[in-house]
Amino acid sequence: MGILGYARVSTGDQDLSGQRRPAGAVRIFEDVISGREFERPGLASLLDYAREGDSLCVVRLDRLGRSLRQLIETVDQLKGNGIGMTSLEEKLDTTSAAGELIFHMLGAIAHFERRLIAERTRDGIAAARAKGRTPGRPPLDGDKLQAAFSLIDSGMSPTKVARQLQVGRSTLYRALSER
Repeated sequence: MGILGYARVSTGDQDLSGQRRPAGAVRIFEDVISGREFERPGLASLLDYAREGDSLCVVRLDRLGRSLRQLIETVDQLKGNGIGMTSLEEKLDTTSAAGELIFHMLGAIAHFERRLIAERTRDGIAAARAKGRTPGRPPLDGDKLQAAFSLIDSGMSPTKVARQLQVGRSTLYRALSER
């Protein structure tokens, strides 16, 4: 019976060291990947390594998953394999009935909060459009766009062109597809 730590950050710019503190962890598995991604190699390795009676420990629930569905599926998979889950910040332990209930309540609240944010964003965009404003980035300047096309036509990659001209890469790719 051992404690297995799991740490995740979304980008390489972020630091995992603050999540490497699960007390008594015999091994810590790590991912540098968005929480929205279901396929996470570090978590998959942890699940392969874990045995019945082990416990997965995370610093915060959001490190384990971003969506309610993802969290529930992961905890259900753990439970099915006889593996508990603890979250240090939320002081949560799913090996007890009360801990499992609190886990589901916290997950539902997080899901509700994300839905509220999405609704407020849609409402804000609709309000801006009603006032005649167009939300989002301003359109690409014609001169800058021609310079971008020239650089790309000369063999430079769109990613390098976007970086050099300080424009969004997706904006540049969209302009290229409309060309």
